[in-house]
Amino acid sequence: MEQQRARALTVAGSDSGGGAGIQADLKTFHQFGVYGMSAITAVTAQNTRGVAGVYPLPTEAVVSQMREVLTDLGVDALKTGMLFDAEIIRAVAGVIRDYRIKKVVVDPVMVAKGGAKLLLDEAVAALKQELLPLAEVVTPNLPEAEVLTGMPVRTQAEMEEAARRIHAMGARHVIVKGGHLDTEELVDVLFDGSRFHQFSHRRLITRHTHGTGCTFSAALTAELAKGTPLLEAAARAKRFIVEAIATAPALGGGHGPTNHWAVVD
Repeated sequence: MEQQRARALTVAGSDSGGGAGIQADLKTFHQFGVYGMSAITAVTAQNTRGVAGVYPLPTEAVVSQMREVLTDLGVDALKTGMLFDAEIIRAVAGVIRDYRIKKVVVDPVMVAKGGAKLLLDEAVAALKQELLPLAEVVTPNLPEAEVLTGMPVRTQAEMEEAARRIHAMGARHVIVKGGHLDTEELVDVLFDGSRFHQFSHRRLITRHTHGTGCTFSAALTAELAKGTPLLEAAARAKRFIVEAIATAPALGGGHGPTNHWAVVD
């Protein structure tokens, strides 16, 4: 008798350079032994040096992709990445509610490494109101946490306060990632509504960090799809992204991709 493999759906933008977005998510799902599916929200023209263009898909195309996957293949966990505008956010949230998907990872992608906007300013309110209340876990970096909360987030104490505020918006768990901290020891903070958990590692000196947020949240989604408890899933995802950065393939002349072949322990 064939054993059904865990399934994960990513709803995000396409990265022509392959280091972030849909491409990074599907590579990561595969590395974690999870069957990956996708609903593309926008096509980007980019490489390691920057984003040359962003071309959003019609909202009905995003919804149709999601519904076709959900009605036939089904999903065990879903993650969102680049959603671009408020209309797409509201539509994606509507599909998640319609299909009662519980294991939802929200990576609030807002700005590319090179500075290009991947989420319109007016879409932030929709993200907070429509999507965060559906999230099992949301994974902002420091700049994203600042936008979501309206407060500076530059220290571990501020990370914890930001996590509390984001949790109050409806997300069941919050992981504020500390990659932008100005310290040698980098700390991610996980808040479950009552307790804080920390994941730390020494800063890795490299310019090859493109797609780290996508890759981390995809690894987390894959583990949740397999039924791994959230704290253990977050720890495994953290170990994976650290190894992926440490063994990056050094491609391109800018911010190169991480190593999606990194060993999963």
